[in-house]
Amino acid sequence: MADLTILIAARNEEERIGETIAALRAEFGDAEILVVDGASIDRTAPAAEAAGAIVLRIEQRGKGEALTAGERIAAPGPLLLCDADLRGSLGPLADGEADLRVAAFARRVGGGLGITKTVARELVRLRTGFTAREPLSGQRRLSERARAACFPLAPGFGCEVRMTIDALQAGLTVEEVELDLDHRATGRDAAGFAHRGRQLLDALLAAGPLAVNHRGQRLPLVGWLVGVRPDPAVSAVAAIGLADDHWSGDERGFRAHLSSVGTTGILKLVGIPLVALLRTRSVSGALLVAGSANLLNQLDTKPGRALKAYVGAALALDAPLGLAVLLLPYDLRERVMLGDAGSNALGALLGFKSVDRFRGWGRWAAVAGVVALNVLGERRSLGELIERTPGLAELDRLGRV
Repeated sequence: MADLTILIAARNEEERIGETIAALRAEFGDAEILVVDGASIDRTAPAAEAAGAIVLRIEQRGKGEALTAGERIAAPGPLLLCDADLRGSLGPLADGEADLRVAAFARRVGGGLGITKTVARELVRLRTGFTAREPLSGQRRLSERARAACFPLAPGFGCEVRMTIDALQAGLTVEEVELDLDHRATGRDAAGFAHRGRQLLDALLAAGPLAVNHRGQRLPLVGWLVGVRPDPAVSAVAAIGLADDHWSGDERGFRAHLSSVGTTGILKLVGIPLVALLRTRSVSGALLVAGSANLLNQLDTKPGRALKAYVGAALALDAPLGLAVLLLPYDLRERVMLGDAGSNALGALLGFKSVDRFRGWGRWAAVAGVVALNVLGERRSLGELIERTPGLAELDRLGRV
């Protein structure tokens, strides 16, 4: 087991982490045990170190975030993921040929009504056709191929559901192994139902579209929600952006997309102006909407930046604020991302409001301003300009983690 790394995400597990590590050390000998302490307020980290584990402390909460941080510093080779409060032998899980081996508990202790597990099972089945007995089990052994396919993990408690989906969609083998294990189960009280509610929400988000942010974290893309409105033009722009979220390549900027035929960027370059032209019945309107959509998309490079820009412009143009205000704190805390679907749709919303507001030369002046900012963004990063401008830089950082 010398090449095996045992990875544990822990938060406020002072009471049981030492016992868990001691049992793992007795069973797996020379395997490296790495504990990621996610902003504990007790003595989890010292207890883990005293038990002989290597400890990585991070300021973020979230199981998926902790496991991803640990995987980045773990040695090459297979991984064994383990909950911090586990009791029982994981030896049989480390054997076998399957790329992803998941522990299925032989007996049930505590728990709720089974709603979260049922939904998680259905999410895996809908995405892959595989029926998982234990879609939420945190006890997992990943081969090197599975490790490459699954990391970085989805955030929070959605990491296991998405891990199974990613492994299966990569064509890897998944096997569930029944083991006699025990851990501290949540009960049918307020704290237990709150925990399972977070699990359910995280699983739902993890099963949807994900993207990697500027820190290398994998986050749910929720911007498609902007397209869920009675305005078919905005919905169409969101759908075009969602296609870019799913199938985009490494091309960035107009020139890169124009030189690469058949990219989703070309779809946006043609599709969004066409949607705007059909809606506004004017060339100036099409240019203003398409330019606004692309401009907000250029700003969506750091948490909260695009949403702050949208809120400021929406206040001036009397555009809808509700969803943007709701998403802003989650975007700032790096729990979700807008993606192209959201940033393009919100930009289009601003564009359509601008078309309604401006007429004649006033509209063409707005078009000129939006086009100029887009050209500037092609030549220099708008984000870097914001970060170097006093006042804008402080506003840009306000509220981030």
